Amino acid sequence: MLHLKCETPRRWLAQVDSDLPSILIDHAHCEKKAAGTALNLIFAYVENIDLCRAMSEIVNEELEHFHMVLDLLARRGIRFRRLTPSSYGRELNDLVRKLEPQRVVDRLLVAGLIEARSCERFHVLAQHVKDAELAEFYGSLFESEARHHTTYTRLAKDFAPESVVMTRLDELASLEAEIITRGEARPRMHS
Repeated sequence: MLHLKCETPRRWLAQVDSDLPSILIDHAHCEKKAAGTALNLIFAYVENIDLCRAMSEIVNEELEHFHMVLDLLARRGIRFRRLTPSSYGRELNDLVRKLEPQRVVDRLLVAGLIEARSCERFHVLAQHVKDAELAEFYGSLFESEARHHTTYTRLAKDFAPESVVMTRLDELASLEAEIITRGEARPRMHS
């Protein structure tokens, strides 16, 4: 369903345990970036009404999630602040081809893979954390992230045949697995 080629590495859970506040702060930044990605797609492909409507719904949901994470941080006395982001999103976006229509297909599929990984990470967090509020919160986000992944994949099929889209999704998912498996030292939602 999520088209991921690997599960979250165990080392990430050690990062969660060592610095949960940084994971939570980074989560807020990820929601903000996800809204920005969807908004950028509206500006780039304004002539595609189906895409614009779907992206506006995603923008609204991602901003709602951003506010929910900000509220969670506030309740826990964790100050929202800048963090050096993980290289995950940049590395995935570096894979986007430059010419249309391949560019739009890749942009949509990369956004979909990020949503899929977030969905998978939220599920892992909900199972892993000992905090009931956090477990419930992350469990509640699973469905919308999975829906966003499906939406991005469906929209890519408006720009290329399904067989082309699914082949490219498979290629990108393999590269995403390499990136997430390699990971990085800083505790982040996608480290």
